Amino acid sequence: MIGFLRGTLVKKQPPLLWLDVQGVGYEVEAPMSTFYQLNQAADDPVMLLTHMHVREDVMQLFGFATEAERTLFKTLIKVNGIGAKMALAILSTMSVQEFCQSVEQANVTALTRIPGVGKKTAERLQIEIRDRLKPLFEAGLLNDSSDGFNLQHSGDLASPVENISGSLQNNVMVSSKAVEALLALGYKAAQAEKMVKSVYQQEMSLEEVIKAALQGVKLA
Repeated sequence: MIGFLRGTLVKKQPPLLWLDVQGVGYEVEAPMSTFYQLNQAADDPVMLLTHMHVREDVMQLFGFATEAERTLFKTLIKVNGIGAKMALAILSTMSVQEFCQSVEQANVTALTRIPGVGKKTAERLQIEIRDRLKPLFEAGLLNDSSDGFNLQHSGDLASPVENISGSLQNNVMVSSKAVEALLALGYKAAQAEKMVKSVYQQEMSLEEVIKAALQGVKLA
């Protein structure tokens, strides 16, 4: 199995990342929480913790900035009815701490703001995962602050900031890419367009638009 990748970030288009690792190109799906930390300049090295998800009909590689993100993702996909796509949406909509707090407090309303999670799914998720989280907390596996792989605290990985929008200078293209990212996370077209339109301002980067749209959902 592939535990991590270290290479050059070639392209990023939420929720996909393309990494060049010694001439081999890897396509990696990542939550928005990881995108927010990938601020490397074009040729700077990037390191991602990974999880390979294998099914009969598909093989996917997921990447994470922190061990806490990867641990929660691997825990979520073990829950009946919670697939990799929904787990990625959860990590994109809420931080690890926010999700765990919502589960602990049985905050079903907060969980239903995740795309694809209705009230019944939220209730079942809260019940089924609550006991799984406790030993992980006790072992410190859901604490980002102690994570040595965090991109912001890993030596030369803390590189100069580059806007996630890259060459996207056209404002229409930025908003369009933001809608595409939300669709990939599970939001419906009408909802994604409304979310982007409600927060979009001229000169915002792709990262800023997506982050503001997702925060708007949580605060709604």
